[in-house]
Amino acid sequence: MMPNFKLGQILKTESMQLSDEEEDYNLSLSKFESMLKTNKVLFFDSEEFEEIILHYLDTGKAALAKKALKLALDQHPKSTGLKLVQVEMLVYDDKLDIAEKLLNELYAIEPHNEEIYIQKANIYSKRDQHEKAVELLKIALQYTDDYADVYNLIGMEYLFMDNLEAAKESFIKCLEEDPEDQSALYNVVYCYEFLDQNNEAITFLDEYIEKNPYSEIAWHQKGRLHYGLKDYENAIRAFEYATLIDDEFLGAFMEKAKALERLGKYDEAIENYNRTIELEDATSYALLRIGKCYEKLGNKVLALKFYNETVHEDPLLDKGWIAITDFYLREQNFQKALFFVNKALAIDNQNRLYWKRYASINKQMNFFEEAEFGYRKAVEFGDTELDTWLFWVDILQFLGEFESAIHTLLQAGDYYPEENEIEYRLTGLYFMIHDDRKAKIHLSNALRLNFDNYILIEDLFPVVWEKKMVQNYIEKHNKQ
Repeated sequence: MMPNFKLGQILKTESMQLSDEEEDYNLSLSKFESMLKTNKVLFFDSEEFEEIILHYLDTGKAALAKKALKLALDQHPKSTGLKLVQVEMLVYDDKLDIAEKLLNELYAIEPHNEEIYIQKANIYSKRDQHEKAVELLKIALQYTDDYADVYNLIGMEYLFMDNLEAAKESFIKCLEEDPEDQSALYNVVYCYEFLDQNNEAITFLDEYIEKNPYSEIAWHQKGRLHYGLKDYENAIRAFEYATLIDDEFLGAFMEKAKALERLGKYDEAIENYNRTIELEDATSYALLRIGKCYEKLGNKVLALKFYNETVHEDPLLDKGWIAITDFYLREQNFQKALFFVNKALAIDNQNRLYWKRYASINKQMNFFEEAEFGYRKAVEFGDTELDTWLFWVDILQFLGEFESAIHTLLQAGDYYPEENEIEYRLTGLYFMIHDDRKAKIHLSNALRLNFDNYILIEDLFPVVWEKKMVQNYIEKHNKQ
């Protein structure tokens, strides 16, 4: 059952006061850094040292972490906790054999310490022995109080093994222990999606939301899944809940805008794209989509304004230049369209779609050599659409390059072996170079494939059409 949200009812409050633990932690850190500056040796208990070392590791300050560890072991040489931190640092430095030896020593002292099994599993994982890592983590489950963390680690090992089903089950168990573990929630959804179980994922999220109705991450993921299934109405509803829970959830506003755009609700889509700009500096993507929405609404002035803002924000965004190109193409302003498609090609000169636009624009402007070059480049970069081949060939024919046109059509025939438009063109071109034998073969093929389309010969090859031989051949075929 979905919660009955109302705008303004959901307020997120954060305490402005640090907890006692946080204050103690900050004092320990300040005290340690002060000690380093003065070279005075001060005493810290082993837990303080552990927190200090892990802080430096988490912030990427490995040298400080090692310095803290050395001082810690000098003061607490028998501390299992510090030795386990030492193991973690050895593993981080890929000194696996030394780490393993130290773990074996610790195991002899504390065989029921779950952290020993976790670190041993980490070593096996580093060696790509993930099945062995899982075995050790399952032993750790017998001794740990933090089931969620161990299930999460097991799930990651199964991911390494590409066992998505087992990984999914482990991450679900992690969430059962700790419903607020966001990484596990993301990983569960990832597994469902990878297994192409989007509907099952939605069912899982519905059950999760039933127990955790204020999880904006769950609502957002549910929206994403509905969007992927093209269920835009339910996607919008889910994104709406996510933004009500967290009115600064930029990703949810962006996804909601995309879904609204899909439903043709362009005004509402613009509102949500604008909300993302309010939350963060304008992104070229949001500006581009706003421009597209305004163009769909028929507001050409604002559409062009936002397209221009897009390329101003990110001059290297080829899609921005192409949006302006297409805008001017629709306006049949081919001069400006050519200018902007060249901007896009300067950024990505291997994009077949851009080359096809370039060719089409030049063709409209009667720049046939440039158009031929554009179609050639489009094919070179992977455009195998039939119309691209035919546009290219027709321009080659217009330029009198009959041999090149034939060669190109034979290439196209590899992709479209039974295409009458190719056969009719080959007919005309072979007649143009006076190879009547091949011309008749292709004419026979063309008439067999689509008799009524022989009008192509008249349209494209009027000189060939006037040949008595061609007229007789078509008439003879019609009587069969």
